[in-house]
Formats: sequence, structure tokens, C-alpha cells
Amino acid sequence: MLRIKRVYDKPDAGDGRRIYVDRLWPRGLKKEDAAIDEWLKELSPSDALRKWFGHEPDRFEDFRKRYIEELSAHENLASLERLASMAKEADVTLLYSAKNTEYNNAVVLKEFIVNTVSAKSGK
Repeated sequence: MLRIKRVYDKPDAGDGRRIYVDRLWPRGLKKEDAAIDEWLKELSPSDALRKWFGHEPDRFEDFRKRYIEELSAHENLASLERLASMAKEADVTLLYSAKNTEYNNAVVLKEFIVNTVSAKSGK
């Protein structure tokens, strides 16, 4: 199962493998306190897209489209396929640092993995 969660939220047993998917390390959080198994910053939005979005809810739909375009053209498709495969076999939690739980890159990344990567690979 694939889920998302703020990296600042307390880890729990149901998280499974914890994968951080933001480009920048979260402010005020020590690496040893984050309980992160892996950091896949290469799957985060480009710096230009991240800065343009600025977590503005009214820009989210455009952000979603642009980020999906980036993911679709992503040269590291293997990372996306590996995430889809891991989520089929065990619990995986994509971690993000944004304050907004509805409008962030992890929401889009999860959708993309479930609807596109998993669908294409039959997983």
C-alpha cells in the first residue's frame, strides 16, 4: 500500500518503508530523527517548478500538470517502477515537508505512481 505523510509527523509501525520525496531537507529536522529509509530527491519537482508553485493552492492544478509532465519525461523511470513494485508488496509511505496536506508534490507523485506507473506495468 502506498500512502503519504508529513515528514514531521511521528513515525509509526504502519508506515512501512519511509521514503522522503522532496528536493530540500526539511527545516529543523535532524536526519536521525526523521526515520527515513531512503531519500529520492530526483523524483521531486524541478527547482524551477517548485519555486513557481510556492505551495499556492490556486496554482496546484497547473503544478500537477507540469509535475506530471516532468515525471512522464523522467530519465529515472526505474525509481518510479521500483516504488510501484515496493508498494504492491509492502507498505510504503512517501514523506513530504509541506505544511499543506492537500496541495503538495507527494499527492501528485502518489497519483502518478498508482495511475500511471502501476497501470503500465500491470502492478
